Amino acid sequence: MKSKIWKLILMAAFPVIFWFTPPPDGLTVEAWRLLGFYLLAIVGLILRPFSEPLVLLSAVAFAGIFLNNTKDLLVGYSNTTIWLVFSAFAISTAFVKTGLGKRIAYVMIRSFGSTTLRLGYVTAFLDFIISPVTPSNTARSGGIVFPIIHSVAKALGSEPGETAKKAGSYLIINTYYTMKVTSFMFITAMAPNLLTADFMNKILGTNLNWGNWAAGLVVPGLILLLIYPFIGYYLDKPEIKRINNKEIARQGLAELGVMQPTEKLLIAIFILALVGWAAPSLLSLIGIKFTLNATAVALVAMVLAFLFGVIGWGDMLANKAAWNTLIWFGGIIGMATALDKAKIFDWLAHTISTNVSFTYSPFTVLCILGFLSIVVRYFFASASSYVVAMLPVFLTIGKAAGADPMALALLLAGTNSFGGLVTHYGAGVAPILFGAGYNSVTKWWINGAIMAFIGFIVFITLGYAWWDLIGLLQS
Repeated sequence: MKSKIWKLILMAAFPVIFWFTPPPDGLTVEAWRLLGFYLLAIVGLILRPFSEPLVLLSAVAFAGIFLNNTKDLLVGYSNTTIWLVFSAFAISTAFVKTGLGKRIAYVMIRSFGSTTLRLGYVTAFLDFIISPVTPSNTARSGGIVFPIIHSVAKALGSEPGETAKKAGSYLIINTYYTMKVTSFMFITAMAPNLLTADFMNKILGTNLNWGNWAAGLVVPGLILLLIYPFIGYYLDKPEIKRINNKEIARQGLAELGVMQPTEKLLIAIFILALVGWAAPSLLSLIGIKFTLNATAVALVAMVLAFLFGVIGWGDMLANKAAWNTLIWFGGIIGMATALDKAKIFDWLAHTISTNVSFTYSPFTVLCILGFLSIVVRYFFASASSYVVAMLPVFLTIGKAAGADPMALALLLAGTNSFGGLVTHYGAGVAPILFGAGYNSVTKWWINGAIMAFIGFIVFITLGYAWWDLIGLLQS
């Protein structure tokens, strides 16, 4: 209780200080005081005296009382991207409930998992296939991929301790590597991506929708999915090279039984959603202008899952991650929207550009900010907390320094995800995978740092070239 009290005092200090100090030139009193309540929310998300939804509801509630701007603060709940991700949570729930995620995994193991290295690639592409509709990477990797890979390791006689090197240490840590890649490839693959896109669109003036996000990040993501399992294999060579994948798959599929009608319906809904999300961007490449709102597609997919009995409303009510995301992301987006309306981000960019001399080229600035974002990400156990606390700072500095807006946006979207590879607490699923006991802290951190550096190099070379090739860059 004492710890909570001190955290609450520290949080409350920000709005109090900002309330009784005069605003700097260029800001109104209302905007300055609003910034104090926003910092209360940021500090609350980092210190976590309570859960994220309660922290954000508190910030919104007290800001609404003292600033009389409740309507502006609640506008975040009408944000279409939030409802896009919320709908994707429903499809994610269906993948777990119907067993389709596990069935896909065992089919892939049967077809391609004859060696330990190939099984590493099976893990990568399984995560990739289901990532567009699973915004909780904890549910995806911790609830679908990890139990299967963990059972495979045990079937191979690899347990924590003396036999960990047989196969388990590589297979488990590779699950983390690949999850960190698939999490940035689609805007619906990780819940914080929607916050990322919202900040980028507000501060940089970019147009990061589902299609542009995927167009920019799928290619560097696929490159890393080809690299990571291979590099990870040689950093932690398993003793077992070949696997009786046919028998493992046979047992797994036997437990699941014959494919149920709900699984077939889910496949159809899944494909329709992907086509709906990608169609406008794909058609635009051949000169056809076609508008189809991504959120509307997601809502239809969710409703179809309910109407055809793939999942029930009770299943959605039980999905705490979906409701937590809706509540606290809506709150933070509402506060960020109010800050944008008050021109605080513009003021910050102008202040930085006026008082700081940038002697580096825009590309050099891009590289520096990308590297720093990985270093700073080390201090955050939550991708969401990192986005709220640090992303606006990096975006504003990059904007003031003249970095290409879309390149900066896509680079920081990636570093937020694979920057979390460095530690064993860099994502919600990390304690699950590390807690399996197959890997030491030293190996996890060293290998993770190597993988994060490789991801950074791929982004500023091949990724940057790809963005330029498809016309995303403005400079």
